[in-house]
Amino acid sequence: MSNMRMTMRACRKSWQNYVLMLPFLLLFTAFTLLPIAISVFLSFTNYNIFTAPVFVGWDNYIRMIFDDEVFIIAIRNTMIFALVTGPISYALCFVFAWLINELRPKMRAFVTLIFYAPVLSGTAFSIWSFIFSADSYGLLNGWLMKLGFLREPIGFLTDPAYILGVIIFVQLWMSLGTGFLSFIAGLQGVDMNLYEAGLVDGVHNRFQELWYITLPVMKPQLLFGAVMQIVSSFSVADVSIRLAGFPSTQYAAETMVTHIMDFGTVRFEMGYACALAVFLFALMYAANKLVNFALNRVGR
Repeated sequence: MSNMRMTMRACRKSWQNYVLMLPFLLLFTAFTLLPIAISVFLSFTNYNIFTAPVFVGWDNYIRMIFDDEVFIIAIRNTMIFALVTGPISYALCFVFAWLINELRPKMRAFVTLIFYAPVLSGTAFSIWSFIFSADSYGLLNGWLMKLGFLREPIGFLTDPAYILGVIIFVQLWMSLGTGFLSFIAGLQGVDMNLYEAGLVDGVHNRFQELWYITLPVMKPQLLFGAVMQIVSSFSVADVSIRLAGFPSTQYAAETMVTHIMDFGTVRFEMGYACALAVFLFALMYAANKLVNFALNRVGR
């Protein structure tokens, strides 16, 4: 009871703060928490939008694991994206941010824009489609044929043997996004006096500075970048659809998000689509917990 009274007193003293937070809390509840709760409920139903949901228990999840062959392809591709593009993109974002931070301010701003430009470019997919075009007019096929490595053009975006590799490559190229900018901001916020104090305490080289000073100070930005990278690596869809089509040849570029889109927007099996979405949410939550555990050990 005493704890409850103390909490109520604290709320009364800070009621202005709660009033200011109320618009955000209402919007967050209406457009984030409530849809998540509805999706979890619908995942246990047979729902096609046109009729009322019918409760079916765990049938959607059983179907997902034992009866949906494309789901196995989608989860495999999603895990490959997460395990390859996630760590590599995260490391590249930090390395490039660390190197760019050493430049002079004007040059730093220019180089940051250059590295961030792929995220802003709306013509990127057209360029990549031209590069990997399946005929002799495609840039990569044309070069390889002129150099004598190929006799006939390769269908990089239609042949299942090449599709996934191409999508991963393009996704890596476009990975310098919001996390990259947060790392730049975090590096700018490190107090230079800490490096002088570290020198007194026995920090003698740049890598020791990075491990014992820079990374611990940047934990909020590292966590934010990790969350953004987890979301982007587990939710690959636009690159796959724009380059390989929807669906791709033999579902070679199928991911969890494109699989959800297939059942949700094409087949209107919303109950099953929600089950897929809940499964993906659980994967992303587990990955986030793992990354948090790893980041908490930085600098120890």
